[in-house]
Amino acid sequence: MSTLPQPEISHLCELVREQARLVLDGRQQAVHARSKVDGSLVTAVDYRMQARLEEHLRRYWPDIACLGEEMTMLEQRRKLTVAGGDLWCIDPIDGTTNFAAGLPFYAVSVALIRDGCPIMGVVYDPSRDECFSAVQGLGAQLNGAALAGIAPLPEQLSACIGVVDFKRLNEPLGRYLALQPPFRSQRNFGACALEWCWLAAGRIHLYLHGGMRLWDLAAGELILREAGGICSNLHGEALTHASVDPQAVVAAATPALFDQWYRCLRAADRIS
Repeated sequence: MSTLPQPEISHLCELVREQARLVLDGRQQAVHARSKVDGSLVTAVDYRMQARLEEHLRRYWPDIACLGEEMTMLEQRRKLTVAGGDLWCIDPIDGTTNFAAGLPFYAVSVALIRDGCPIMGVVYDPSRDECFSAVQGLGAQLNGAALAGIAPLPEQLSACIGVVDFKRLNEPLGRYLALQPPFRSQRNFGACALEWCWLAAGRIHLYLHGGMRLWDLAAGELILREAGGICSNLHGEALTHASVDPQAVVAAATPALFDQWYRCLRAADRIS
């Protein structure tokens, strides 16, 4: 197979969708999983999916290195150090706990990082055949249609659905949000990349997660930003793409909602 000179979003979407369909095969039944050192789950399908993606990405673009969630941390850090200008960042199954239990909320995520910044991202949800994608500066799409503005969005925090991952928040902040929620309703779906995309699509409105890694956020953050959303860490700083260490995320579907959401969290005086 001849190599393509430059990654294009259409080819990346086609590649991710094809490999997800072959490996995951619309799977809904529970599968065997084991715990990794960090306590998260992994299955044989995660490793198979990562291997297939790496194989096909290298076939088309042999000069671009791959960093995957299921590599060792030593290998991940080495990839970040020596990758140079371009790097594929792969989450073979985002939401493995859901996948292993047969809960249909998981996705495959691939991002192209150039000089420390995601410039292209694809998140594919095989349960719904929804392919979210974005290219820096060119907007975000869902199955080829523009993502921005497809859903009406609330203007006030009190009317919002917020996705909050409580288990990774400090206790004072978690207690405040549980007992005095500033939003209408709270959810937590358990698959970061797909949650980013649902935020970008306006299906949810606010997001708070206390510990994402690079593969959890690289594609999804770009998709959200290209759809008009905004995000930062808990201190209002830009997220980093030069580390595999966990980082907290605050995000919203619009800049106006982000401003209200972030000010609410800061006013609570529970951000450590």
